[in-house]
Amino acid sequence: MKIKISKLLKRNALRVISSIAFLCVTVMSASAQKIALVDMDYILKNIPAYERANEQLNQVSRKWQAEVEALNTEAGTMYKNYQNEVVFLSNEQKKARQEAIMNKEKEASELKKKYFGPEGELFKKREALMSPIQEEIYNAVKSISDLRGYSLILDRASDQSIIFGSPKIDISNEVLQKLGYSNN
Repeated sequence: MKIKISKLLKRNALRVISSIAFLCVTVMSASAQKIALVDMDYILKNIPAYERANEQLNQVSRKWQAEVEALNTEAGTMYKNYQNEVVFLSNEQKKARQEAIMNKEKEASELKKKYFGPEGELFKKREALMSPIQEEIYNAVKSISDLRGYSLILDRASDQSIIFGSPKIDISNEVLQKLGYSNN
């Protein structure tokens, strides 16, 4: 019985040692990978096309918001007028006015959804304006990654879990140079 237990303990010890060795090799190979950081906020602020696209989006957004607000204001005015005249209206007139108010509110809601909904006009416009810029940045980052052998490039602007990143591994200025923009 003691021999069986001894053999079992040896097998388990070998498994544990094998697991530890595998873990050490994995950690060592992971630490050999090259990592870099980029600051997308910094990069985007230094690309004039991005600033122009943002301004265009802000202008169209303000214009569309004004259209939606105008319809909401019109619905509000219709409701106030209805409240002031309700005592003088027949049941048919009340019903017609209520329907008109609800239709105007629905029109405003549909317009808001059309412009600002998840697949709305603003989303489509942002996609059309920003996608080429993002694609250009991605290609520059990928090119630098391939050239330098980086396994991983993190965005320090969007990753809240990065506590510290050495400036030595930040390639943001190199990305800007690759895109043809001088860094400030």
